[in-house]
Amino acid sequence: MSETRSEAPLIDAEEDLSPAPPVAEARRRLRAHPALVLLGIVLASLNMRAALSGVSPLVGEIGDHFHLTATVSSLVTTIPLIFMGLGSIAAPKLARRWGTETVLFGALALLCGGILLRIAPPVVALFVGCALVGTAIALLNVLMPGLIKRDFPEKAAAMTALYSTAMILGATASAAAAVPLENALGGWRGSLASWSVLAAVAALVWIPQVLIARRGTKHGAAAATPKHLVEDGPNLSRSPLAWQVTLFMGSQSLIAYVCIAWMPTIFTDNGMSKSQAGLVFAFNTLVQMVGSFVVPMLAGRVRSQRLLAVAVVALMAVGIAGLLAAPVAGAWVWAALLGVGQGGALGLALTMMVLRTRDAHTAARLSGMAQTWGYLLAAAGPLALGAVHQVTGGWSIPIAILLAVCVGLVLLGLGAGRDRKI
Repeated sequence: MSETRSEAPLIDAEEDLSPAPPVAEARRRLRAHPALVLLGIVLASLNMRAALSGVSPLVGEIGDHFHLTATVSSLVTTIPLIFMGLGSIAAPKLARRWGTETVLFGALALLCGGILLRIAPPVVALFVGCALVGTAIALLNVLMPGLIKRDFPEKAAAMTALYSTAMILGATASAAAAVPLENALGGWRGSLASWSVLAAVAALVWIPQVLIARRGTKHGAAAATPKHLVEDGPNLSRSPLAWQVTLFMGSQSLIAYVCIAWMPTIFTDNGMSKSQAGLVFAFNTLVQMVGSFVVPMLAGRVRSQRLLAVAVVALMAVGIAGLLAAPVAGAWVWAALLGVGQGGALGLALTMMVLRTRDAHTAARLSGMAQTWGYLLAAAGPLALGAVHQVTGGWSIPIAILLAVCVGLVLLGLGAGRDRKI
């Protein structure tokens, strides 16, 4: 791992893997022609949030079609999160066995299939498709940053900015286009299915890379071998600091995915049109780029990140409080404040995974712990708040719960942001 702090968020499943000699040679040939790799990275990044953000403006229609309660409708967002956590566990093992390129291609193919399965007639297909989508995104989440650092080691910071920007643009485009695509394609099924085309195109672009990277490898041979034993390093499960970083990651993700699941519904329930609610939500997604770009750079330049943690959570809290006080009148302002805070909180969580560890091996293990338990914690948010909304008939109590989560997030940030090492 690079020791420069500007590259702090780059934690990946192959951090502790040494590629087999034929795979290493094939990757050197790929790097000699980086355009193909670059195109694959951009297309894969565009897919990493589009399948989730494009659902949010359509949750009401999906629920009405299947006669689902608000609690059950929230499973459309909750199930992918559960499998994003579980899938993070499998990513390193799959990369070790088959290589990053092959697993990324498989993830994009799985994403395409999951998106299409979500629109199949039986309601069970909707939920199974959501599980496949979550698993595919988990593999992309874990492997993509490492691929960038591996293939563009001298331009990792710039490539990370490109990767994160493409990811946010994909989410923004899917949120903004969800309702127009619904109107143009005859319903919510057409809108959801349209994003399978993007996943299919991205998968096709990765086929040459898969063939090149695996060329010369004996049938049945592993693509990589571990550099470290799993038991090497500190016991993270017994480290209060590791749990503070993990819970910070999970709590900010919980708020983010509650917004993905319910923000457009909060606006429409307060009288905003469905199309405008989708645009405001898309704007919220877009401005996350500001926080995700600025905060990690600031975090790498100071010894303690406690003030940064308080600042990003304060932005989120003001935005959430605005949804409670004047959801429609100040919608664009609340979306902006929330977006900058959300992007900053995510960037800070990723950065602290590196800054709080002494070596690359521990950082990679902490990343796996934080992603696995963090996404599982985040999965509870949309489901729980959807249930509270259904019971109370309004959004005041669910939004108040989010404010309480912000209080806990400040405390976690004050702990995880101190200048300490695991």
